[in-house]
Amino acid sequence: SVADNICVPLLEHTALSARDARRVATLKIALAGLPQDARDKYPSELSGGMRKRAALARALALDPEILFLDEPTSGLDPVTAAGFDHLLRTLRDALGLTVYMNTHDLDSLHAVCDRVAVLADRRVVVCADLATVARYDHPWVQEYFHGPRGRA
Repeated sequence: SVADNICVPLLEHTALSARDARRVATLKIALAGLPQDARDKYPSELSGGMRKRAALARALALDPEILFLDEPTSGLDPVTAAGFDHLLRTLRDALGLTVYMNTHDLDSLHAVCDRVAVLADRRVVVCADLATVARYDHPWVQEYFHGPRGRA
């Protein structure tokens, strides 16, 4: 279940009892914006957006300072993705998290990220705030931020 999944790192890396781990899992489920009835469901029983939130709840289980996310909004419709971005921004600010996000989603970049590193030509070609990156003189960067699907 979702709660069992969240309990795994708590039981493996802390001295919490199973009962206390379950309580922490319940808190993390709420923190990730999931309804409490999701606690006893299996990931296969959840929508895509709820699965992303369940994964986020597990990632937050051990109260990390840095949250690593790989394409967190991929496969989500625009409304659900915007809600997930809002949740990430809220958690980042409220918990003082550093969010390291690998994404191709321009909307998520604009909604969540303070700094952006662009990988092209098998290296980091620019790393700066979003406005600076969008102005950077590199063909791939210009196409990405100013091309047909760009938002700069």
